[in-house]
Amino acid sequence: MDPTLPESPAAESAPRVVEAPRDVVDVRFRVPGRARSYDARGVDVSARDLVVVETDRGPELGEVMAAPRARWPDEEKSKLPRVLRRADANDLRRADHNRRQEDSARRIFLERSKELGAGTKLIRVDFRFDGGKAVFYFIGPERFDARGLARDLSQKMHTRVEMRQLGPRDETRVIGGIGPCGRELCCSSWLREFGPVSIKMAKAQDLSLNPSKLAGMCGRLKCCLRYEYDTYLALRRALPRVGKRVQTIKGNGVVVQQILLKQIVRVEREEDGEVVECTLEDLVEKRAEDVQTAEDVQTAEEAQTAEEAQTAEEAPDAERPDDTSDGEAE
Repeated sequence: MDPTLPESPAAESAPRVVEAPRDVVDVRFRVPGRARSYDARGVDVSARDLVVVETDRGPELGEVMAAPRARWPDEEKSKLPRVLRRADANDLRRADHNRRQEDSARRIFLERSKELGAGTKLIRVDFRFDGGKAVFYFIGPERFDARGLARDLSQKMHTRVEMRQLGPRDETRVIGGIGPCGRELCCSSWLREFGPVSIKMAKAQDLSLNPSKLAGMCGRLKCCLRYEYDTYLALRRALPRVGKRVQTIKGNGVVVQQILLKQIVRVEREEDGEVVECTLEDLVEKRAEDVQTAEDVQTAEEAQTAEEAQTAEEAPDAERPDDTSDGEAE
């Protein structure tokens, strides 16, 4: 097309697709499970960059997980915290200083805990980016009072101290690791909150109730038991329950097993006791439901046709021409 020629009216009237601005980045921190979305407008960042962001605890140093993206629908009207800047040399020096402070705080904690005979196990120490607070993650007795230990640590390190006693799940989240699936643990990579997990979820998925296979690295039931639980419930509802008498094209019998993923059932026939596999299409009840649905549709169509015919009959007749012809005059 000649660039000197004007554009056609169709081209001028074509709607223009406006791309949503890519101004949101996902940032993760040193403490696992704390990935959050941030507004990066005005800051040139890319994947794997170190940035300083604003949090409710003050500025924090984090790592950008991926390239900037558009806002998700649930983020359209929400006000996201901002990315303050890309980390510069001063920020990196401060982070290195905090790491050295954490090593010193770890030694002080172990020495003081041993003197007190507290029986605690230190998991990790996390200094805030501005250095004004140190957080100790530890495991201890169920009713352990850490206020005295926190006071001693604060006096020795000349900073505010926060003690956080962890449970088995939180301990595994902070330490991290590789799960039996070969991937990084969900809780330490992307899972933000722990949902309730019960043995009922394992039974619904026909899993072996072997504790060593159902337990995660934390010793509790695996969080991934929740992921497909709703899907299995929906698949189970589509099949006749175990023990129900059914009619199939392969013979009548009783359901002895459900195979959820294949959506088939095993039926023990009454006539010879043989177990046969039947799909939903093999079930007479299912086929009867489909036939009934088709009959209902056909009946509705026939009723509508009859109503239209009756309406046409009740309408007044149109004027007809006279059948008598003129005779010859006598």
